[in-house]
Amino acid sequence: MGAKLKVAGWVALGALAGGMTTMQLQANARSSLSPLPLEELQQLAAVFGMVKSDYVEPVDEKKLINDAIAGMVSGLDPHSQFFDKKSFKEFREGTSGRFVGVGIEIGMEDGLVKIVSPIEGSPAFRAGLKSGDLISRIDDTPVKGLGLDQAVKRMRGEPNTKVQLMIFRKAESRSFPVTITREEIRVQSVRGKVVEPGYAWLRVSQFQDRTVDDFVKKLDEILKQEPNLKGLVLDLRNDPGGLLEASVAISAAFLPRGVDVVSTNGQIADSKANFKADPDYYQRRGGTDPLKKLPASLKTVPLVVLVNEGSASASEIVAGALQDHKRAVVMGAQTFGKGSVQTVRQLSPETALKITTARYYTPSGRSIQAKGIVPDVLLDETAEGNVFAALRMREADLEKHLNNGPEEKDEAREKAREEARQKLEAEYAKKNEPPKPLPEFGSAEDFPLAQALNQLKGKPVAVSKTATERKAEAKID
Repeated sequence: MGAKLKVAGWVALGALAGGMTTMQLQANARSSLSPLPLEELQQLAAVFGMVKSDYVEPVDEKKLINDAIAGMVSGLDPHSQFFDKKSFKEFREGTSGRFVGVGIEIGMEDGLVKIVSPIEGSPAFRAGLKSGDLISRIDDTPVKGLGLDQAVKRMRGEPNTKVQLMIFRKAESRSFPVTITREEIRVQSVRGKVVEPGYAWLRVSQFQDRTVDDFVKKLDEILKQEPNLKGLVLDLRNDPGGLLEASVAISAAFLPRGVDVVSTNGQIADSKANFKADPDYYQRRGGTDPLKKLPASLKTVPLVVLVNEGSASASEIVAGALQDHKRAVVMGAQTFGKGSVQTVRQLSPETALKITTARYYTPSGRSIQAKGIVPDVLLDETAEGNVFAALRMREADLEKHLNNGPEEKDEAREKAREEARQKLEAEYAKKNEPPKPLPEFGSAEDFPLAQALNQLKGKPVAVSKTATERKAEAKID
């Protein structure tokens, strides 16, 4: 039995569930499939029939089929996924950086939603919400007990609909309601500033459609303010990944033209590719080179790349390329370790399949799958040490993650995670309050940023006394 299906696909290099799109291409399914296992398919049909006829209440046939597809794909690895109508819409919003909401970057503090920053020009910005404001209620729902994702979903909705937020402003010791009309928001994935004369900080929080344009715009602003830049910190901490073409472009901004950035390899022909620091590999079809405006001096300005356990996928591509070419000093913590490539194939106008199709490799041929990028200089999160690092999930901690051979269980890693969990619980019980949250990235209290600046200035760096390299989870023959 054979079939031929031509579909539009996107190669994706995302970090966690829902992974991000990286580049658009036409992908052909394999023209010949191996014979289907008829006995197992008959069993599947039999189970479908039994559920339809014998289940305690009627079940929608379409839901049964979608659930069967989702179960089949989720059994492959942590990043393959079937997108139904709702999840496909959310996936496209994450890729484009556009969604309908109020326009705030948020985190959690004391069980409440903390506004990290209102997006300039957004409804929240116009309503006067400020960094540091806490949201205690969304419409009639208390925020206490909600996860961050749940809070986000309640604040998003349809254009021109209203949502009421109860705001607690610490500086004024008062709570007040704000009613905001939702509208389409464009996420700002690039932030930056001159932190002191001669030195700048540039943060990429995700690799999206407009990231490269925003990156060039922000760098232009920094260079106008500080034309004689002595050093730059590229901050990729907690960056889950995103568009491959964006990661190639950001790498190319600092590398000599034409050098390798990343290569991919898998079973199908389209998964075997080599991406270079050249406009042909990141320039939009029919467009101009977005990096053309950048000065040549950017290729030689002293550079530090900050990473941590939350740096994944496309951000690991950038860190790996700059490290392999010795263009930057990579500092921080060992990265997430997602070295696989996903392709998103649209099945219908409203559904799609995201399936792992390849592994990717740094310019020197390193596979970072289940290992990550090991920094040149290991740093702690704070001057007091690492607070949450051991608790963070990495690729190697995910069930069914890809490996390169027989795996060995990392008992030391599991023991460290358990000890850290017990320590945090003991602190919480003793003080009756959660551990103090980490300082905001880019703030004056940002310890890793301070060490990065010391590195650029040739000053002593407070290297971690406890962090060690975590070896790859698999033995490679």
